[in-house]
Amino acid sequence: MAGSSAIKARGRRDKDRQHDVLLDRELEDLPAELRWREWMLRVEAVIFAANEPVSREILARVVGQSCSIELLIDDLREELRDRPYDLVAVAGGWQHRSRSAYASAIRASQAPTRGPAVSLSENEAAVLAAIAYMQPVTRGELSNMFGKEVSRDTIASLRDAGFLGSGPRSPTPGAPYTYVTTKHFLSAFGLETLRELPDLERLEDAGLLSRQALEGDALEVHESEVSEDD
Repeated sequence: MAGSSAIKARGRRDKDRQHDVLLDRELEDLPAELRWREWMLRVEAVIFAANEPVSREILARVVGQSCSIELLIDDLREELRDRPYDLVAVAGGWQHRSRSAYASAIRASQAPTRGPAVSLSENEAAVLAAIAYMQPVTRGELSNMFGKEVSRDTIASLRDAGFLGSGPRSPTPGAPYTYVTTKHFLSAFGLETLRELPDLERLEDAGLLSRQALEGDALEVHESEVSEDD
């Protein structure tokens, strides 16, 4: 197994070197202004073609070593200022996102989009919110927070949607698995990092979370907002 892994690693390195040879990253033969412009176009092309946020490491493969990805992104965003879409920092990378002002037009068109929204029940949304704020957390701990069992089906549904992954095993008896949110969760909700989660006041206003309950390591779900089927 170890030998196989080493061969695969060498293969990836060889492929990266081949790409470096095929693509002139430095563009030293171009004037500085044209070089910068070409780097901008390359970065935008990569982001446009990707179906998920593109990280700095990936973008660095198509520009020179001295190129500042952040400055390139700033220049691209300036050019897109009057367009109905923007380059947004989400999930540790960048992605094209339509501006919220055009959301109603996109919905009215009923056109298929790159990332169709996943429909969550109110119970699933509340469980996902609890995990986002309390992670890593076990299903048993979630059940204690809600005051009733959080079913395996609910967790499976959130995992299937790509919002949850397995965290470290809990140090509690039986060492159950914990659950954490994923990069897809950040991307789907337009967050660059978990630090951008909305504050509890906004969630209280929506009637989903109780600040007092969370600060006491518990979660209050208003029964009127949870369907009987859940």
